[in-house]
Amino acid sequence: MPQSPPRLVLASASPRRLDLLRQIGLKPHAVEAAEVDETPLRDETPRLLATRLAVAKADRVAPLHAGSHVLAADTVVALGRRVLPKASDADEVRACLDLLSGRAHRVLTGLCAIAPDGRRAHRLVESRLHFKRLTPGDIDSYLASGEGVGKAGGYAIQGRAGRFVISLQGSYSGVVGLPLYEAANLLAGLGYPLP
Repeated sequence: MPQSPPRLVLASASPRRLDLLRQIGLKPHAVEAAEVDETPLRDETPRLLATRLAVAKADRVAPLHAGSHVLAADTVVALGRRVLPKASDADEVRACLDLLSGRAHRVLTGLCAIAPDGRRAHRLVESRLHFKRLTPGDIDSYLASGEGVGKAGGYAIQGRAGRFVISLQGSYSGVVGLPLYEAANLLAGLGYPLP
C-alpha cells in the first residue's frame, strides 16, 4: 500500500504567509489560525516575544492536526525594546509611522515547526530596516491607502511602504511575515520533503 504524502498545516491566518509558502512550492493542506494572547509579558524582550508566540501558535494547532507537520510564525516590529502594535486603526498606523520616521528598527519573526512525531524546532530571524524621514504627505497618503491597518508596526513592506525603506539587512520575506530560507530548513530538518 503506498504511503500517503506528508501533510503540512500553516498555523496562521495571514494570507501573506500562505502566498510566501506557495512561492517556494509548498502548498499547505490546511490553514488554521491559532488564537493566542499576543500581549507581551512583563520585561519580555521583543526577541523572546516573537519566539514565544510562534511556539504558542504551533502548540495550539498541532493537536488539531495529528499526523501533520505544523508551521507557525509570529512577526514583531521593535524600536529598541519597544514592541510596536499590530495597528488596529489609522490612528495607530500614524503613531507607528511617526515613531519609525527617519529611524532604524528591527523586524523579528519567530518560527516554530512541529513534526507528526512531536519533534520540534524553532528559530528567530532578525532583520534591520531604516526608514526615510517621512513627510506629513507621506503619512497622509499611506493612511489613505488603508494598507497599514492590521499590520505589525503599521506598515506592509510588500506594498506602498516599500518606498519608505532606505536599507534592509536580513530577510525581506521575514519582514513580510515568513522567512522562507529558515522556514524551509526547519521543515526539511523535521523530515518534510521540499519540492
